[in-house]
Amino acid sequence: MAETAVVGSTPFLWEGTDRNGKKIKGKSLASDEAAVRADLRRQGVVPTRIRKQPKSLFSGGGTITTGDIAIFSRQLATMLAAGIPLVQAFEIVGNGHENEAMQKLILGIKADVEGGSSLAEALAKQPLYFDDLFINLVEAGEQAGALETLLDKIATYKEKTEAIKKKIKKALTYPAAVLVVAFIVTTILLIFVIPSFEDLFKGFGADLPTFTRMVIDLSVFVRTQGWYIAFVIGAAAGAFFYFKKRSRKMRHFLDRLMLKIPVIGPIMQKASIARYARTLSTMFAAGVPLVEAMESVAGATGNIVYEEAVLTMRDEVATGQRLQQAMENTELFPNMVIQMIAVGEESGSLDDMSAKVADFYEEDVDNAVDNLSSLLEPLIMAVLGVLVGGLVVAMYLPIFKLGAVV
Repeated sequence: MAETAVVGSTPFLWEGTDRNGKKIKGKSLASDEAAVRADLRRQGVVPTRIRKQPKSLFSGGGTITTGDIAIFSRQLATMLAAGIPLVQAFEIVGNGHENEAMQKLILGIKADVEGGSSLAEALAKQPLYFDDLFINLVEAGEQAGALETLLDKIATYKEKTEAIKKKIKKALTYPAAVLVVAFIVTTILLIFVIPSFEDLFKGFGADLPTFTRMVIDLSVFVRTQGWYIAFVIGAAAGAFFYFKKRSRKMRHFLDRLMLKIPVIGPIMQKASIARYARTLSTMFAAGVPLVEAMESVAGATGNIVYEEAVLTMRDEVATGQRLQQAMENTELFPNMVIQMIAVGEESGSLDDMSAKVADFYEEDVDNAVDNLSSLLEPLIMAVLGVLVGGLVVAMYLPIFKLGAVV
């Protein structure tokens, strides 16, 4: 049974009988129970029971991630490739989604399409979840009568970009998480464990080793000034994220700094090049003019330095300059990338050559992240050993010294 969709509404489960007296059941999205009853009567259904759908503890919750959009793109592309009509495909995908927010989004788009809007127009009403690139490609697919082909390209593009984002997050999150754990463990030792040893050492009646004295002084400082330190660190972190989100100059500084950090910098550069090439390939293959495509390509690079460079390239290409020369002028792209793009321009296969560049750099990022993880694991263990082991040694030095005297 078809499911109605009203954005911002509540899901209701219902049971009833159709015109033939057959028992049926389904789910509708509406503002209240009365609206569900009215809609079912219009469909010739006599409702016998209507209730709000209970929220599952294990549902996707109320947030929509870029991963959800990537999965939705692949599901829709698969449905259309199988010959399922667009509205029915939305109904199937929407009904089967566990994430309530995503379900409402999908069924809301379905309602717009049923109301006479094109798919591109319906997606454009949800700018938080569908960017210009997504909408432009869908529009191109609708105009060319090849929507399923373009949706397949979008799905592939989303899957590739999501995969590379996850790799970058993995490269940055793992060491950060371990260092945070090390900081917490060290703080706990300084606040709760070291004072016990300090009380024990007071009865020794002898001078403590310098290292032990330093650790005890650090423990006293953390215990007496810890709240102030925590406040300052919290305020600094809050200010950092506030200005990072709102200040383009700060984001530019941070993105440029990230590119210069040893080991991490090359990975970030390769990731930006991979996104640039993948987006360029997808847009050009869809028949989007190069100059028009460059704006979406710029936004997809994930780094302001590359974003501004691509926008400059767009202006140069618009004046008649070749893409190869515009890329050289930025001094941000390796020679191999420039030469492959040049070959693509000359042979009329820019989309294929860009896809090959993207494949190469995506694989390179995968390998670099794996190598970084292998390198960081022993390094992080060494840092943890020095921090925790150092505190333990500092506390046992006086005991060792006393034992030697005895």
